[in-house]
Amino acid sequence: MTDLDSLLQNSKRIAVLGVGNEDKGDDGAGVEFVKILRAKIKSPDLLLTEAGKTPENFTGEIKRFKPDLTLLVDAADFGGRPGEVILASPDMIKGASFSTHSLPLSVLAEYIQRETGSTVLLLGIQPKQIELGAELSAEVKSTIRRLTDRISEFYRRR
Repeated sequence: MTDLDSLLQNSKRIAVLGVGNEDKGDDGAGVEFVKILRAKIKSPDLLLTEAGKTPENFTGEIKRFKPDLTLLVDAADFGGRPGEVILASPDMIKGASFSTHSLPLSVLAEYIQRETGSTVLLLGIQPKQIELGAELSAEVKSTIRRLTDRISEFYRRR
């Protein structure tokens, strides 16, 4: 994910929204991502939000923060291997069934982009299981650990 590295490098203020339903296995990947990242990084230039099933409720917080980059982290079924990652622009996710949430992430992304001028991207993690009551799969846990380690290392060097 060299693109993610360059995005982080070129962004001073970053907002990360963890999206998903923690009661549905890998659908909770975005929320778990933010929880782990919060335990690893403390920075006034990083907004970490556990948005859960209603990410639209946190747009005011993002607007006040004024990020350069906003990452929407969510489980995204793009036909990849479980735990595989995609970094997608709002244009790429428009009309796609990346999300199980009531408001399509493409609409949310466009709104945040329009209101803040922020670059908004989906960091999608391919789920393995999204059944009610399921746990996060080993593949998704591994991906979350790898990505959060990478981002926290970036902030240590910053």
